[in-house]
Amino acid sequence: MKHVPPPEDTNAQRFELARVQTAALVIIAFAVVLFLLVQAQFILISLAVAIILFSLTADVISFIARQRIGRLRVPNWLASIVALLLIGAALLTMTSIVVAQINTVLQITLAYAERAPEAIAALFSWAGDDTEAAVLNSMRSIELSGYLRGAAGGATSLTQASVLVILFVGFLFAERVWFQTKLLAFTGNPAQAKRIGLIISSIIHRVNYYLLVKTGISLVTGVMTYVMAQAFGMEIAMPLGVMTFVLNFIPNVGSIVATGLVALAAYVQFGDPTLTVVIFVISGAIQFMNGSVIDPMLMGRALRLSSFGILVSLAFWGAVWGIPGMFLSVPIMVMMLVVCSHVPALRPIAILLSREGLPDSEDQLDKS
Repeated sequence: MKHVPPPEDTNAQRFELARVQTAALVIIAFAVVLFLLVQAQFILISLAVAIILFSLTADVISFIARQRIGRLRVPNWLASIVALLLIGAALLTMTSIVVAQINTVLQITLAYAERAPEAIAALFSWAGDDTEAAVLNSMRSIELSGYLRGAAGGATSLTQASVLVILFVGFLFAERVWFQTKLLAFTGNPAQAKRIGLIISSIIHRVNYYLLVKTGISLVTGVMTYVMAQAFGMEIAMPLGVMTFVLNFIPNVGSIVATGLVALAAYVQFGDPTLTVVIFVISGAIQFMNGSVIDPMLMGRALRLSSFGILVSLAFWGAVWGIPGMFLSVPIMVMMLVVCSHVPALRPIAILLSREGLPDSEDQLDKS
């Protein structure tokens, strides 16, 4: 009898082929999205900042619009215009302060540039004359002017981005009146529209709380750093305070960089290792007290983000968007955590992003 081979399992082959095609499409889609994120980073970063500023002030505008002056009530459009003017003035003022301090640091850096290589090389004198000479030659080979031109260009871009952010915020204020109507028309289901609205409100609440607490702690840290630098007679006390305030918005890495900058500036100015160590210890103690003690105590369980997840988000968005991406990494991660917590298919991702592996439930969404 002739042997007849068993029929091939076509269903299994089709299923395996579909899995391979799906995986390939996911990889291609990720590559396309990543390309667009990099190419349109200036506009996307400005839009992300505008959304954050809009979320910070949306509740305030609603509160103002509910107030009455005698028999008259403040119109929503008037409250929006006042809020936009205040945001624009505050943003441009803050940008001018940061740019002025950056320019001050650049000018002083140029003045310190000639003695900085010798000062840094002296830190390695304990390893021998050859090592010190090698470090000195390496430091002198660095084209400092190129880095300074890049920093100056970044400061100019910061001013341009501020204007674009103000324009985006203005359009968001104009659209907020019709948001609920559009959401209902988009979903076609009042219950689903309400649920999406609750998710968006939860995201806004968490991001706002994080930014308010982080701003307060960063401000206190910057003021304490300024007072400390002023007490030791450092020439760039104010720029160091402003830079510390800004860098503390970058999770984990920002405080380390700020402490290193304070110590490096002290050593370049004074050239005294003992005094530099004292300033480094005091600056590190300020950062540790505010960042590792007060910050977690105020944040509490409001965010519940994984520390490793924060580092991964910081590395990814830093690679995609540079320094602005580092500032936005935590708000973006908060948004992902809330969304993934309430989408059943994405809930495993929320478990990985949360600190204890316990993301929000539907009951918590109703209470938020």
